Amino acid sequence: MVKTKIIFITGGVLSSLGKGVAAAAIGALLEARGLRVTFQKLDPYINVDPGTMNPFQHGEVYVTEDGAETDLDLGHYERYTTVTLGQENNFTSGRIYNNVITKERRGDYLGGTVQVIPHITDEIKEAILKVAPTVDVAIIEIGGTVGDIESLPFMEAIRQLKGDLGKENVCYIHLTLVPYIKTAGEVKTKPTQHSVKELRSIGIQPDILLCRTEKTLSKDIKAKIALFCNVGPEAVITARDVSNIYEIPLLFHEEGLDDRLVEVLNIWTRAPRLEHWQELAARIRSPKDRVEIGIVGKYVDLRESYKSLHEALVHGGLAHESQVALSYIDSERVEREGPEGLLGHLHGILVPGGFGVRGVEGKIQAIRYARENKVPYFGICFGMQLAVIEFARHVAGIPTATSEEFDQEAPDPVIYLMREWYDYRRDAIIHRDRETEKGGTMRLGAYPCVLKEGSLASQAYGSLEIMERHRHRYEFNNTYREGLKKAGLRISGTSPNGELVEIVEIQDHPWFLGCQFHPEFKSGPMRPHPLFRDYIGAALACKRGLEKERTLEL
Repeated sequence: MVKTKIIFITGGVLSSLGKGVAAAAIGALLEARGLRVTFQKLDPYINVDPGTMNPFQHGEVYVTEDGAETDLDLGHYERYTTVTLGQENNFTSGRIYNNVITKERRGDYLGGTVQVIPHITDEIKEAILKVAPTVDVAIIEIGGTVGDIESLPFMEAIRQLKGDLGKENVCYIHLTLVPYIKTAGEVKTKPTQHSVKELRSIGIQPDILLCRTEKTLSKDIKAKIALFCNVGPEAVITARDVSNIYEIPLLFHEEGLDDRLVEVLNIWTRAPRLEHWQELAARIRSPKDRVEIGIVGKYVDLRESYKSLHEALVHGGLAHESQVALSYIDSERVEREGPEGLLGHLHGILVPGGFGVRGVEGKIQAIRYARENKVPYFGICFGMQLAVIEFARHVAGIPTATSEEFDQEAPDPVIYLMREWYDYRRDAIIHRDRETEKGGTMRLGAYPCVLKEGSLASQAYGSLEIMERHRHRYEFNNTYREGLKKAGLRISGTSPNGELVEIVEIQDHPWFLGCQFHPEFKSGPMRPHPLFRDYIGAALACKRGLEKERTLEL
């Protein structure tokens, strides 16, 4: 029997209420009490994983250390806590059904009729119990909202687990909406009542209600919700809107959520140590400086596509007690209008990861503007590849430089699909070509990198050996390595055998760095990533330099 306590978090009324952040904040509170935690996200959609889903529909694809392409909520879990997650921490309906069908084809069910109950629900329970044994508390978030037809097998599975494990080992938290109607000047509890009624109709009685709302709920409102939802008033928690998501653990603690959790689960813990969260909140509320960074990309209308990147830049600012103002700039606008008017006010320019040819020339113009005007530049994954292309075209004298991603018959593919390379993760030589399945051509997860002494990268990390997470298909073409180096491109990070180029820099520049990996996946508010910390530091120095120039002009 699993001794781990399990918290299930469900949502009602509508999506995007913040179950992922709520789960992460709960994990932070439990860690502050000395408990070991882990997380799991169960998503009802049929895709096997989010890896090939459109960012406009799904938002960011988060990559774990072991190479899993997962839901963006796993990023919240890792940022708020000390956990390192992986393949077993995100399951979709597609993956569950795929596992069951594979077992049926293999004959594991001995010819029996395969049904949602018990076979699908048992597979879900097995996935949940697999992550639980090594920690004190497992926090399991169910995607979607109560009443969705596709989430019913997950709801049935977590209902069964309370009977399997015992009521003191399972806690149900339901996140719901208590809207504030401005014209009436009051909050309305009916959506929460209906949501809980729907949850109870499938056999789950919530132990705690997290009520997302604009206003702090009064005692009378909490009592009303408690009465109609069959919980105690102390189990109704205000999940008030906040200006910064890192204030949420403190807000939940003030509401008594962690006390209620340890009571429901019958856990003895120390008093929570929240000093670091309090210090963080103070730094966020009272920044000493402000810097403006431009993110030039093609998903600028949906910020969730760059969620980890956004947060990592905020973390970089926190390291300098500075507010980071982010301007999301459509690369196609840069292509049409030119970079000067759109980028001239910025203290730093960043081109993030991405795929496809749309908006590429605008990104290249932005990179050239940053290089020529000495604006700190950070290129991540695709942003590094485009920095190499820009440098090859306008500095190294290769005007036809491009990527095989855009033109498979290009005469000068400085970025290309490497046909053969040594994979450190699998300890094997990987062969791939244009016919290989897209997933099979990806480099996913953490890979080692060796840094050049004295480089911007080595100064940031304070080390010459690092591990960073990747999610990309195309690589730097070593045929052009020597020519680009002679033109002034510094290759400051490679794989241990020197085969794969991981980091490029330009030396005659305040701060110009492109990396093939995604450092944003390893950044947190308490531990800002070294590259983001130093990049924001360079942007602040750029801002002060501009202010000094203006003062001298006056």
